[in-house]
Amino acid sequence: MANDSEWQARTAPILASERAGVRYLHFGSRLIQGAMRIARPSALELEYTRDMMFPLLLRSGGGWPRSVLLIGLGAASLTRFLYRHRPRAAQTVVEIEPAVIAVAQQYFKLPAQSARLRIEIADGSDFVASSKQRFDLILVDGYDAKGRTGMLDTLPFYCNCVARLSERGALAANLMTRHHGIGGSLDRLRAAFTGRALPLPKCASGNVVIVAAGGDAVDIPGIELARRARRLYGETGLCLLPTVTRLRAALGADAALRI
Repeated sequence: MANDSEWQARTAPILASERAGVRYLHFGSRLIQGAMRIARPSALELEYTRDMMFPLLLRSGGGWPRSVLLIGLGAASLTRFLYRHRPRAAQTVVEIEPAVIAVAQQYFKLPAQSARLRIEIADGSDFVASSKQRFDLILVDGYDAKGRTGMLDTLPFYCNCVARLSERGALAANLMTRHHGIGGSLDRLRAAFTGRALPLPKCASGNVVIVAAGGDAVDIPGIELARRARRLYGETGLCLLPTVTRLRAALGADAALRI
């Protein structure tokens, strides 16, 4: 991949490009669908992917999470991060497009399937509707080439996600705001989670990650949230302190995070 400016690989409509040491995933256009810094493949290059790991601050102790459902593989950023930094977590990845899996394997260092990682070629909405398994963490990041989510942003889907969460379960969903904003999505998530959903501050890209909790209530003082973010940074190199700072400013510096 010598030329930074040209498209580097193509599998069906899936494209991979490389620039300044970062490899990017595209679904048939120059719109970035995922990224990996080649020198640090387990790091989370895009801001919204870092925010998707915010639930790691919500549940402490006990090796949480032990089971993760990822809907939408993309450039496998979240999968690689969890594979390295949460080795006890069993991951199930649901991806509807086989070509995305092929490109992730060839260009984005997707780990091989094992007891720790299972890949399902399926529709994410159908999967949560039919599965009987429960997960500590559900991550929703499924879009097509035109930025459409299909059934992945509907009340029935979110209700099925609630049913698939464990007693200490949490969900994070990536939402794009450039077309319709997040108002409808937030309403649907709050309806499914009985009000227990919170949008994080908008990323520079325009993405908003909404976190929601099932089971045990979350009630974390702002100071404790910052302490957990510092500890997570020391353990993994993932810095969520900017997100925590912006969230505390939005909630009120002395307010607790309650969902």
